[in-house]
Amino acid sequence: MTGFAQVRSGEAASQSNSVSFSIGLKSVNHRFLDLQLRLPADCDALEMKLRRLLKEKLFRGHVELTLNIDRAGSAVLQFNRELVTAYVNAFRLAAKECSVAGEPDLNSVLRMPGALSGAGQATIDDEGFHAAVLASTEQAITRLNEMRAEEGRGMELELRHRMNQLGGVTAEIGKLRGAVSRAYLEKVQSRMNELLAGNADPDRMLQEAATLAERSDIEEEIVRMKTHIDHFVGLLDSGTEVGKKLDFLLQEMNREANTLLSKTAGVSGDGLRITELGLTMKSEIEKSREQIQNIE
Repeated sequence: MTGFAQVRSGEAASQSNSVSFSIGLKSVNHRFLDLQLRLPADCDALEMKLRRLLKEKLFRGHVELTLNIDRAGSAVLQFNRELVTAYVNAFRLAAKECSVAGEPDLNSVLRMPGALSGAGQATIDDEGFHAAVLASTEQAITRLNEMRAEEGRGMELELRHRMNQLGGVTAEIGKLRGAVSRAYLEKVQSRMNELLAGNADPDRMLQEAATLAERSDIEEEIVRMKTHIDHFVGLLDSGTEVGKKLDFLLQEMNREANTLLSKTAGVSGDGLRITELGLTMKSEIEKSREQIQNIE
């Protein structure tokens, strides 16, 4: 399910006094949990903690977390005296040995990694900063889930409607089952009468026809379909993590619909009506599966 949430460090339960930050969370539909974190450099330890927290709280979706750090409060910049001195000395030594005239460019030197540091930079790796970021992330997850829950309620209503439609179709097919079985038996009997030879046993042929008609009976598929629908609605009522279970049930429903269609193929009359209803079944199941991909 989709959603977005943002929390600034001023809203967190605790925060670093030197560095302010903001946490942004965005989620889009995905079959599994796919995490993408955008963090500043030197946040490897914090990244592991954030991934652990997200996996504990979220179960499905492509989730992007962005951490922005504001060092505006760190007005004083300090330079690494030893490092800058070493850069300058190395430049002059190289110039002397290569007989090249020139002095090092201070702007270039200060852009070297580690040459400058802000007064608040040291707090990025301390436990207080990590705790503040994690607290803000929990708030962002709560807000994200509230938005996702609102979308989920709409999906739940649609899925209940689909199951109600599917139940109605199944009930109508059940009413046509007896007529279709008789039509199938008559069809097989007529065909076998055409094939009877003079020395064939008519009773044996009729027995075989009855066996074939029994195998074409769709009662078992109807019963299983009703059971799957009841189970599906029961899972919706449970309010727990049910996405994968619902997806599995829809696969089973689709299998029953396919079997039902194969058993009634070629039967005229009410058999054609069952074919129509079976195709409606498959349409409702497919529409439900599209929604299920977005549910935890």
